[in-house]
Amino acid sequence: MTARQLLLVNGPNLNLLGTRQPEIYGSTTLAQIEQQVSEAAAEHGLQVRAVQSNHEGVLIDAIHAARADCAGIIINPGAYSHTSVAIADALTGVDLPVVEVHLSNIHRREAFRHHSYVSAVAEVVIAGAGPRGYVFAVAHLAGRLS
Repeated sequence: MTARQLLLVNGPNLNLLGTRQPEIYGSTTLAQIEQQVSEAAAEHGLQVRAVQSNHEGVLIDAIHAARADCAGIIINPGAYSHTSVAIADALTGVDLPVVEVHLSNIHRREAFRHHSYVSAVAEVVIAGAGPRGYVFAVAHLAGRLS
C-alpha cells in the first residue's frame, strides 16, 4: 500500500459534539477532534480525509471511495454501530484496516449499545478513552503501516 492517507468517519449526531450530552461525550468539538487526528497523523507522515454525516449512504460512499487512496479507516459510527449491517459490509468490502472508536464506553451504557456490527469487522475497538481514542487509533494504524 502506497497511500499515506487515513479516512476518518464520524456518524450521526457527532456534529453536535461539545454541546450534546457533555457529561457523556465531553466538551471537545468534532472540529477539535479532526484537528487532533490530523496532527497525530502528520507526526507519522500521514494525511487525513474526514467525513461526518447523519446519513448512512453518505458514510458508505465515503468508505467505498477510500479504496482508491486510503491506507486505513478510523470510524466512530455513532448509533449506526448498533444498527448498520450496511456500514459493516462496506468496511469489509473495501478490505482496509479499520479501527472503531467510541468516546464513551458503550459496554457501561444501555444494553442496546453493547452490540456493534462494526466491531465484528474492525481489527481494533477503542471505547471509553474520549477524544484520545482517536489518537490511539492513528497510532495503531501508523504502526501497522510502517
